[in-house]
Amino acid sequence: MKVLVAEDVRRLADDIAEGLRDQGFAVDVAYDGAAATARLAVNAYDVLVLDRDLPGVHGDTICRRIAAEEIPVMVLMPDERVAGLSLGADDYLAKPFHFPELVLRVRALARRKPLAQARVLRFADLALDPLQRTVTRAGRTCDLTPKEFAVLETLLRAGSNVVSAEQLLEHAWDEHADPFTRTVSVTISRLRRKIGDPPVIETIAGAGYRLAPPR
Repeated sequence: MKVLVAEDVRRLADDIAEGLRDQGFAVDVAYDGAAATARLAVNAYDVLVLDRDLPGVHGDTICRRIAAEEIPVMVLMPDERVAGLSLGADDYLAKPFHFPELVLRVRALARRKPLAQARVLRFADLALDPLQRTVTRAGRTCDLTPKEFAVLETLLRAGSNVVSAEQLLEHAWDEHADPFTRTVSVTISRLRRKIGDPPVIETIAGAGYRLAPPR
């Protein structure tokens, strides 16, 4: 799941982003309305955590634009209920808020996103539950790190389609990830070991990775 945090208080924005990353989300940060608008124009996000009082382009303006242009992102506005929902936000969270509640709201919004897939993602004998953050194979629990979980979720959502290393970086990490590192291949290797045999993740030379039924 990919999240954009638009918040002008840098320490708060960075704390929210770091906490969400620890929970397995890929997170970008915008410290003003212009940066948030630019990121929304070029990246596909599942959820936008949108502060109202952004400099440059006000949060209210961004929220109305998302609704008017039907941008496929769910908006969580940390503000009062009447203000947030009347502007077109999908949910609100009164300040000050507790971080665990923010995480629950973000996950709930991602599941409500239009065209969202079924809650439990399945492939062969694999089952991944994004809400409970659990992965099982043939009934056996697989203990994955947040990044391993995010990579597997991305592959499951892609079905039989090939997912490139760049796409995995985009969905499981953030815009600051170095595309020239071996981060993806190392994570895939660990994921294969934890999922076990017979293998279901195959490498497509020069293209990326995909799920394939055990032979």
